[in-house]
Amino acid sequence: METYPWQEDLWQRLALTRNRLPHALLLHGRQGIGKLDFALALAKSLLCQSPITASHACGACDSCNWFSQRNHPDYRLLTPEQDSVNGEDEAPVPVKSTKKSQISIAQIRELGSFLGLSSHRDKGRRIVLMQPAEALNGASANALLKMLEEPPADVIFMLVSNQPQRLLPTIISRCQKIDMPSPDKASALHWLQQKGVQNADDFLSYASGAPLSALKDAEEGGMKREDAGKILARGAQLDPFAAATLMVSTGMEAALGFLQKWIYDLIACCLANEIRYHARHASALQALSKSVDLALLLGFQRKLDEARKSATHPLNHELQLESLLLQYTQVFSR
Repeated sequence: METYPWQEDLWQRLALTRNRLPHALLLHGRQGIGKLDFALALAKSLLCQSPITASHACGACDSCNWFSQRNHPDYRLLTPEQDSVNGEDEAPVPVKSTKKSQISIAQIRELGSFLGLSSHRDKGRRIVLMQPAEALNGASANALLKMLEEPPADVIFMLVSNQPQRLLPTIISRCQKIDMPSPDKASALHWLQQKGVQNADDFLSYASGAPLSALKDAEEGGMKREDAGKILARGAQLDPFAAATLMVSTGMEAALGFLQKWIYDLIACCLANEIRYHARHASALQALSKSVDLALLLGFQRKLDEARKSATHPLNHELQLESLLLQYTQVFSR
């Protein structure tokens, strides 16, 4: 876990108030900018027995060692797939369409015994971190709300969210909202280049300016998006059933992200002969734009936007993706 250069000012501000933090923080912002890493670093720092300069965790005390080994007695992490969290700024990526995509009410109820205990240190803090907070379902959100209404002493809840608009307004109202900063393009490019990323501008553009997403794409060699591009380039000839099986293996949110960016480029190609995300597939997009029904394509874009809102719901993602890909093939004349 680490904080990033574009988060330094925020870290300094929080360091000044570390002894006066509210009982609940909502760290929200776009995906891929380091929200979870920041929250993990903050949690480790708040639990550290001997914080160093600028209130960073020392990394050497018993508390820091427990935290690094994921067995700190005063810390709980809740995610849809807790064993999958590895410090990346994304929700854990499912490898099967049946994998959990929500934080369940059982997970919230299990917090009861944790919250009922005192800290293992005299007057110490306890911390609950949830990522992504929008993965709470109706029942678990209401159960959490009751805890936030009557928070135990010395407990800090940290909610990390890419889509805070999907949270209950009553949960948001009980948290101090922290708008997580995004780097400007020059800073993001500099950071990626320091990480050894070649063609950093290309990866950053595809990631819509989110440097951690760009780094992850670069480390994978851009293969997932290239594979998705090759599949979608088939247009009306695409087999929606075979394509859904391949694309859903990246996770439903990722699959929908690929589709949304491809459709954005296809619409831009139709209207202005411009391509933002898939320059390597320019010829395929230009060919597809000649056979597309623009009204159907715009309608399909709206359906994708709606589908993205439910991407973390426990639906049969493969069936949902098959339906969407079938509709995709129908926007082209044969």
